[in-house]
Amino acid sequence: MRFKIGGYQILLVLTIIGNSLIGYAQQAEASRFTKLVWSDEFNTDGTPDAQKWGYDLGTGVDGWGNFELQYYTSRPVNAIVKGGLLKIMAIRENFQGKEFTSAKLLSKNKYELKYGRVEIRAKLPVGIGTWPAAWMLGSNIDKVGWPACGELDIMEGKGSEPNKIYGTLAYPGRFGGTADGSTVLIKDASSSFHTYGIEWTDTAVKISVDGKVYHTVKNTPDSPFNKNFYFILNLAMGGNFAGAVDPQLQSATMEFDYIRVYQ
Repeated sequence: MRFKIGGYQILLVLTIIGNSLIGYAQQAEASRFTKLVWSDEFNTDGTPDAQKWGYDLGTGVDGWGNFELQYYTSRPVNAIVKGGLLKIMAIRENFQGKEFTSAKLLSKNKYELKYGRVEIRAKLPVGIGTWPAAWMLGSNIDKVGWPACGELDIMEGKGSEPNKIYGTLAYPGRFGGTADGSTVLIKDASSSFHTYGIEWTDTAVKISVDGKVYHTVKNTPDSPFNKNFYFILNLAMGGNFAGAVDPQLQSATMEFDYIRVYQ
């Protein structure tokens, strides 16, 4: 027997059911890690929480390996929590022979994780030559070096390309100019807060902005991404990635609303 109208209705019902199942699967995947296990909401004014954050200080070797122009300090003028926000501020000033000062916070030896969902809500700085980043390094870096330790860049940007967000993984065989990454364009990166995130399991690392995944890397048993990693939040100036700094730029500010880890 043939039922033209009934067949259409059956097809419609099956389509709705199919879409519902797809939506359920996506929802289940997105909510795999639901328990909040660590966070910094930046709700206490003053210097960053010393139980959660330390600092990289100075210039590193060859400007932290990228010929950057800043000298990282632990001064409140470069990193402060105020009004519910962590503010990392790059300032043009002659300091220890460098053109800028800024701050680089890290959770090394304070908080480290393996697998989970990370959300970092941030607003990026304005200015050509700025290089904001929220990223992670393998906790065994002091033993095995880089890139053997692995690097997970949750978010990078550069002021010469406003609203273009970079998400990248670096590991043996894929680092530097051949690192494993993608980019995505968003709106108002420097005037509105956006949520930069990863979903990290033993099979994949997914990088997202505002919940939308734009880069996925397969995780294998022999990759570096099966060990503990720690967080880094910093604002660099110039260097190989960001390029020349606008000579008129006197300061730039990167703001963080929160960082949250779910497992």
